Amino acid sequence: MTSLETVPPRPTTRGATARRQAMLDYIIQAGSAQVDELAARFAVSRMTVHRDLDALSEQGMVNKQHGGVTTRSSSVFESNFALRSHIATREKQALARAALEEIAPGEAVMLDDSTTASELASLLPVLEPLTVIANGLESIDRLKYSSGIKLITLGGDYQPRFNATFGLLCEQTLANLRANVAILSASAILGTTAYVQDPAVTQIKHAQMAAAERRILLVHSAKFGRSALHRLADVAEFDLVLIDEGLAAEHRRELDDAGIRYRLIRIL
Repeated sequence: MTSLETVPPRPTTRGATARRQAMLDYIIQAGSAQVDELAARFAVSRMTVHRDLDALSEQGMVNKQHGGVTTRSSSVFESNFALRSHIATREKQALARAALEEIAPGEAVMLDDSTTASELASLLPVLEPLTVIANGLESIDRLKYSSGIKLITLGGDYQPRFNATFGLLCEQTLANLRANVAILSASAILGTTAYVQDPAVTQIKHAQMAAAERRILLVHSAKFGRSALHRLADVAEFDLVLIDEGLAAEHRRELDDAGIRYRLIRIL
């Protein structure tokens, strides 16, 4: 279990929402926790912990077990936007800053539904004017008040667990658009192949790649050496891959041997 020095401090706000958020942060970083442990850490009763864990479980955030709790399985984890948004935040922010350098004012930018893309969305107004095409509602929400951003939202079937739209209508809209650059992420990288957990997400990412002149993949180093259910693309199909500096030497060698164009990004 992760040491207490690496997890967030106890919250000062005792409201249920704030406490559950802090509890979720703790469980994500630790991987698992016991009810008594959570009760002591958050200075609440065991009954309150059980209520909090029930609420988090109903949202698909955690898996409640007898006497404790764990994070959900990898397939559910990769499909849950709210849960993914808590993971590798500093790495994603660093990748987003690096991606910003690859975009020029006046361009049309395609963003996928990833949490990493939503970090980039927050930075894009500094490059106004821009056209941004997105299916992720978090990215859309972060850009909707930017007067210098022409925002094109992709319709389709809304899926709450991804907080994004997918399906035939989304694909048809993408088929009639052309962007200068598409910014995407992936669930896992095994060798030099990128994978995604869900077929609907994979299909839309394929359409986004096809609708762009340049393709940039943002992926944090912990995703290397892992696999997911659906093949997205060979990493060589991207014009540039941005990875945080934590990438292991063995994975760097694989990219080098395949002639992949990539940059290792320093985490501030």
